[in-house]
Amino acid sequence: MSGEVAAPAADDETGPAVLRLADWDAAALRDLAAEFGSPLYALDLDRVRQNYRRVAAAFPDADVYYAAKANTLGRCLTALADEGAGIECASAGEVARALDALEQSDAAEAEVPGERVQYTAVNPPDGDLTTVLGLWQDYPGLTVTVGAADTLDRLDARGYDGRLCVRVNPGVGAGHHEKVRTGADAKFGVPYDEAAGLLADALDRGFDVVGIHAHAGSGISGPDDLANHRELVARMGDLARESPVPLEFVDVGGGFGVPYHEDEPALDLDSVADATREALGDCDATLRIEPGRYMVADAGVLLTTVNTVKETPETTVTGVDAGMTTLLRPAMYDAYHPMRNLAEDDRETVSQTVVGPICESSDSFCSNRPLLRPERTDILAIGNAGAYGYEMASHYNSRPRPATVTLAAGSASLARRRETIADVTRLEVDQ
Repeated sequence: MSGEVAAPAADDETGPAVLRLADWDAAALRDLAAEFGSPLYALDLDRVRQNYRRVAAAFPDADVYYAAKANTLGRCLTALADEGAGIECASAGEVARALDALEQSDAAEAEVPGERVQYTAVNPPDGDLTTVLGLWQDYPGLTVTVGAADTLDRLDARGYDGRLCVRVNPGVGAGHHEKVRTGADAKFGVPYDEAAGLLADALDRGFDVVGIHAHAGSGISGPDDLANHRELVARMGDLARESPVPLEFVDVGGGFGVPYHEDEPALDLDSVADATREALGDCDATLRIEPGRYMVADAGVLLTTVNTVKETPETTVTGVDAGMTTLLRPAMYDAYHPMRNLAEDDRETVSQTVVGPICESSDSFCSNRPLLRPERTDILAIGNAGAYGYEMASHYNSRPRPATVTLAAGSASLARRRETIADVTRLEVDQ
């Protein structure tokens, strides 16, 4: 497909503070669904770049890394690498994909790709460590972040003596749901009071200790979340000043929230940046941040087709071809996503419950949401689907995962083909 892209062009390099679902061109989205089928993820790479530029402008003295787990599509990673972003990875697979993207980016000749990748190991499986340390041989600039003394022992036993960062549990968590508030969860990081000792131990054992890291959670917005973020940053600043090891950077994570509800204001990124710098205080180390969701959420939409309309005494049930295997967040976190019927004709608005084809009562995108009266073959758009959409998709009920298209410079192209049932079963071994 070529021509006008679905998302509006911005007046400047950073674009608006938030791209609402209502801002997307309905006709262009319908055209995407007609050409590529549904369910379909669409990701606007120009918007991803704008989001990065807005973060970089708000944090001019910080080193900006992208938390890849939000969206690891290769074109997305490369677009951010082109802008100068480093890439923070939660698994060996993400490390491999990040290195590939950095090799392909416009910045590859100017920077050594390994130096722009940080692997944040959370209770890493042996296979992950084997893969990452194998990649480290070719990319010695890679940084490994450990969240337990045990992981340090495992790296030492494997002969790793490269760049090391220690993840700290500051006892402060924040975020949109209890399942993503990592800062106070014992699973993540070394207890705050033990961090300085582990830094000294790592240095004595020959590691190249370069930084400390903490992350409050995901979807941080509102005064309470931001207060907790400030407290986390302040504790990390204190730790940096007391560190027995000179530090290259202090990584305070990301988690910057985006407005999912239509009437929710955009995050005041400049205020967050000012508060972060103030809370960190004077520090010789460079501030590092690692937003993920903020970079990609509003750059993506999920398109899905209405296949069933059922009137019940309680509600109008609108059945669509996307489900919790396509977008898990509503079922997993009871998350709200804006929705829009892209029909051209003038219809009344009716309260409806939009559900998918999965055999679970949790397979519901919304309940009693006012939307245009549904008809079979209507296309619905689900907004803010660029983060944790395809990344959390699954084969549950043996359903193939959807296709993905990217939008850039006035055109759309297929970035990931739609799976088939053969793709779902191809790894099985016959008896």
